[in-house]
Amino acid sequence: MLVTRFKDVSELKESIGREVGVSDWLQIDQDRIDQFAKATDDFQWIHTDPVRAAKESPFGKTIAHGFLSLSLIPHFMYSCLFFEHSQLTVNYGLNKLRFTSPVLVGSKLRAIFKTIQVTDINQGVQIEWLVTLEIEGQEKPALVGSFLIIVYHA
Repeated sequence: MLVTRFKDVSELKESIGREVGVSDWLQIDQDRIDQFAKATDDFQWIHTDPVRAAKESPFGKTIAHGFLSLSLIPHFMYSCLFFEHSQLTVNYGLNKLRFTSPVLVGSKLRAIFKTIQVTDINQGVQIEWLVTLEIEGQEKPALVGSFLIIVYHA
């Protein structure tokens, strides 16, 4: 795990081009997948029917929703990146996101954050991270994309 505490905007700007955060691993179990299916009304059998997935899916078992993996990015970010003297942080958007590999039930994910850009805005900064969600034991990640947040000054 790599944790970074940013004391001010200058430290954020100095981090451009560098890997600044690596989260702990998080296991994706069937219960988490089922809860996500319920929350999003996405009950496609490749996610929620282990018996059918074992028989009919090319993956041999259920897989997590791509958007479940995506939705974990803030959790991973808050576990390894801290902004001192901030009032709040909000998601701003995504760029060039690709789901590059399925996440099989039982897999473990972690996020790696690299600073791409830091832009001063009114009352804060906009930060663009390159985010890679790795799957433990696999070379190909679950997803890669640009994640934008706004950090408002306290």
